[in-house]
Amino acid sequence: MKIAIIGGGKMGEAILKGLLASKLAPADELDAASFVVANPGLERRTYLQQSYGVACVEQAPECGAADVVILAVKPQVMGSVLDSIHKTVSKCPAYAQALYISIAAGITTSQLRAQLPEGARVVRTMPNTPLMVGAGITAVVSDGGASCEDVALVQSLFACLGTAVLVKECEMDAVCAVSGSGPAYMAAMIEALRDGGVKQGLPFDLAQSLALQTVFGTAQLLCETKQTPEAVRKAVCSPGGTTLAALDAMNEADFSTIIDKGVAAATKRSLELGALS
Repeated sequence: MKIAIIGGGKMGEAILKGLLASKLAPADELDAASFVVANPGLERRTYLQQSYGVACVEQAPECGAADVVILAVKPQVMGSVLDSIHKTVSKCPAYAQALYISIAAGITTSQLRAQLPEGARVVRTMPNTPLMVGAGITAVVSDGGASCEDVALVQSLFACLGTAVLVKECEMDAVCAVSGSGPAYMAAMIEALRDGGVKQGLPFDLAQSLALQTVFGTAQLLCETKQTPEAVRKAVCSPGGTTLAALDAMNEADFSTIIDKGVAAATKRSLELGALS
C-alpha cells in the first residue's frame, strides 16, 4: 500500500509516526517506503525526512500515484489543495482512483467530492493526537458515499492507532468538539491541577506527576471496570470530606457549564469552518 500524506504538520506527523510504530494489521506491512509526505516548508520536510526516513515533496501533485491519500491540512487551505489535485489528474490519472481520507474539521464528504476528481472515493475522519502513542480515538463517517470496503479499510488503519468508531456525518462537528479538541482540554485540566498543587506548597515536578497519573489512572479505571464517571465520582466522595469540599467549590465556579460552553463553542466553530470551505 502506498500512502500519500498531504500536510506534514502536527496531525500529519502524528498519523505517520503512529502507523510506522504500529505492529497491528494492516499497519504491520507499512514502512518508510510506503509513505510520501507533501509539505510546503523546506525545514519541515527536512525534519520529517530525517526523523522518519520518508520521502517528502513540496506540493500534493508531486506525490505521484498512491493507493490512499490522507488530506491532513487545515480546513482553510483544503480548497486550494483539492484544486491542485484536481488539475493533476490529466497528468496522473491514478489520482482519480485513490481513496481520499480527510481529517479536516467542518468539511463534509459532499464538499470534498465536489472538488476532487470525478468518481473519487472519500472517507471523512476526525482523529486526535494521542494516536501518536497508539491511544487515539478516530471517528469515521459511515454514510459518506464510500464503499463498505473503503470505510472498513479506513477504520482498520486508524484502529492501529488506538480506537476507531463509526459515526454519522451529522455527528462530526460535535465529535470534533469532544474528542478532536479534547486532548487540549485534558492538558489544560492537568495544567490547572498541577498549578493548584504548586500553590498549596507542592514541588512543581511532584505536582505534575500527581496530576498526570491521576488523570491517566482515572481513565484506565473507567475503561477497565466499565463504571460510569458518575459512579467513580460518587465512590471517591465521603460525606464532609475533602473531595466534596473541592467539588462544591468547583460547582460554585460553574465547572460543568464552563465545559459545556467550550464544547458548544468548538462545535459552532467546526460548522463555521465547513461553511468557509
